[in-house]
Amino acid sequence: MFELYVNEGGRRLRCGYTTGSCAALAAQGAARALLLGQQPETARILTPKGVAVEVELLEWKIEPDRVSCAVVKDGGEDVDATDGALIFASVERTEKPGIEIDGGEGVGRVTKPGLEQPVGAAAINRVPRQMIAAELEAVCAQAGYTGGLRVVVSVPRGQEIALRTFNPNLGIVGGISILGTTGIVEPRSLRALCDSIRVEMRQIAANSSGDLIITPGNYGADFIAQYPRLRGVPVEQCANFIGSALDFAAEFGFRRVLLVGHIGKFIKLAGGITDTHSRTADCRMEIFAAHAALLGAPRSDIQQIMQAVTTDDCLDIAERGGYLKEILPALIEKAQWHAARRAAGSFEVGVVMFSNKRGVLGASEQAEKITRAMEEER
Repeated sequence: MFELYVNEGGRRLRCGYTTGSCAALAAQGAARALLLGQQPETARILTPKGVAVEVELLEWKIEPDRVSCAVVKDGGEDVDATDGALIFASVERTEKPGIEIDGGEGVGRVTKPGLEQPVGAAAINRVPRQMIAAELEAVCAQAGYTGGLRVVVSVPRGQEIALRTFNPNLGIVGGISILGTTGIVEPRSLRALCDSIRVEMRQIAANSSGDLIITPGNYGADFIAQYPRLRGVPVEQCANFIGSALDFAAEFGFRRVLLVGHIGKFIKLAGGITDTHSRTADCRMEIFAAHAALLGAPRSDIQQIMQAVTTDDCLDIAERGGYLKEILPALIEKAQWHAARRAAGSFEVGVVMFSNKRGVLGASEQAEKITRAMEEER
């Protein structure tokens, strides 16, 4: 068992390791057998987080020019559809120098633009690809091998598991994605996370003038740091709990609150969704399509919007259709309406929406008023 723990809300929760780590571990083991003539019982890697993971290697299949083995995915105490799945890596020699990485059975294929990997590629994200390549290059150097290697990652139950993930909605077909930017899965108790947000907001309220910026996560925090008009105002990251954060703002007597968020989250708020996790609700494309239809967008645009992968894709469609400048204020004002409804007069609230690609998309009239007042007092 992987022994790494985090504390969440007074509970000690065990971490796991990502499908990307599993693929890198299996690839390392297979390469060692192929190039060094070993059949190691375990493989060990240092994840991008700086935490070492060592696991047992299983399901060996050894041929003269190809070796495969598997690692059992351990999601720790996180809610993880891939927990317990076998992640295989098959490694073979190639005449072409370099490391070629592809997906086999149970690893999804990208069918729509807008994701990290291009259309047609295996759904193996950038960091796992880097991890796999680094492990294979290290074994090649140890063996003095200067040729190329091809690694195929497969997950025999991947297609079945993918039905319990968001992949079908993203246009990833045929299996799961191989993911993970840190290599480690850190479990989060949703109740504990919500409770910690409440505690942090109570502390801010006790040490501030009553102004607060609420943003879902790192994208918003990074955006705020670059936006001079918002500097100096306390910021609380609310994850997906927009509605609960507004409730806490009322509970602790804040007087002015700015909601600052990426359109990918806040378009859900425009539909009255205040718990924005994809497991709870999505409807991003449906909400965008409804507003586009109200503006008279042609049926072909609505069809494209409904098939889009990201909200940035939707913005591109609206720009080509000539109604981008009309749809953004409509979405922002609807998000504003739902935020004000949740606040129920307990405090002033305004909405600022942005995208990583386009920057500031707009602010509600109430947000502009609140921002000016915050500036004047600072």
